[in-house]
Amino acid sequence: MTDFIPDVSFVIAAYNAADTLERAIDSALAQGAVSMEVIVVDDCSSDSTPTIAGNHADPRVRLVAMPRNGGPAAARNAGLDAARGRWVAVLDSDDALRPDRMARLIARAEKAEAQIVVDNLDIIRGETEAAGTMFPEAVLTRLPVLTLAKFIASNMIFQSEHNFGYMKPIFERAFLEKHHLRFDESLRIGEDYIFLASALARGGVCAVEPMAGYLYYIREGSISRVLKRDHVEAMIAADRKFFAEHPFGAAALAAQRRRTRNLKETLSFLMLVESIKDGGLLNTLKIACSNPRAVRHLRMPIAARLRRLAALLRGGGEATVLRGGEVAAASQISSSLPSLGAGPHSNKG
Repeated sequence: MTDFIPDVSFVIAAYNAADTLERAIDSALAQGAVSMEVIVVDDCSSDSTPTIAGNHADPRVRLVAMPRNGGPAAARNAGLDAARGRWVAVLDSDDALRPDRMARLIARAEKAEAQIVVDNLDIIRGETEAAGTMFPEAVLTRLPVLTLAKFIASNMIFQSEHNFGYMKPIFERAFLEKHHLRFDESLRIGEDYIFLASALARGGVCAVEPMAGYLYYIREGSISRVLKRDHVEAMIAADRKFFAEHPFGAAALAAQRRRTRNLKETLSFLMLVESIKDGGLLNTLKIACSNPRAVRHLRMPIAARLRRLAALLRGGGEATVLRGGEVAAASQISSSLPSLGAGPHSNKG
């Protein structure tokens, strides 16, 4: 029945996700009180990812094969192009959903007349260890609607107490089509942020569900992508394009200006770290003088190290003392930089 319109289309961008893909698919199929299709977009995996999706016994699972590896944004766009549901929901291939999530989010959307809905996330370490929710439920209860200004203000590197960029929104597909909204395929980092920000800037009402329905897995042994200079440069360029293409109210404009300063400060900090590691004293001083606020972030590795030491002492473990002067300090700085995820289709830290 090609004319059948399900309640929701799940879009799963998958790259070498054989270990976790079936769990993600099954959690989507287990959604109660809604009809669905599950679109798995294989981004040229070298493992059995396409076989798992293509040979799935449930006919509601469809495989879309990318002609070449294009990254998460391109894969998700292919999924959006194939989607037929009233709502679309992106699901990472290494995550899962609680069975009542979609019914609850759609009900909240209809009550609020919203085109977007976000909810809380349960953090799972390893495969089974529940580590609590990403956001205190009370914080989200006080936030019935997520505005563009609040969303931008929450996405500040080193500064945001609650970063709403980690949320996994669902979107009304008709709204996305009306405004020609797709992920920016030039981005490998931060494409989720720009996508949701663009939807909000186009007038999308975003309702907030305080309860957690998304299971956000942090797998042991994953290799984190540490924040790098080229990542921030790409974010600055994407923000500049976003600012030029969308209308801004006063509150959103003020938040965007703070975010721009924050990104430039972060870029100076990363340049400072590179200079310290290279041992270039004059260049280090030049960078520090050009953006003195970046210097304050050098406190973070010290604070992080003290917290780790305190945790070891509380647990009765042994602390390893680093030596090596400036080189050890620079290495410690690098290891304390924010994490941007475990792989090209993951935001795991």
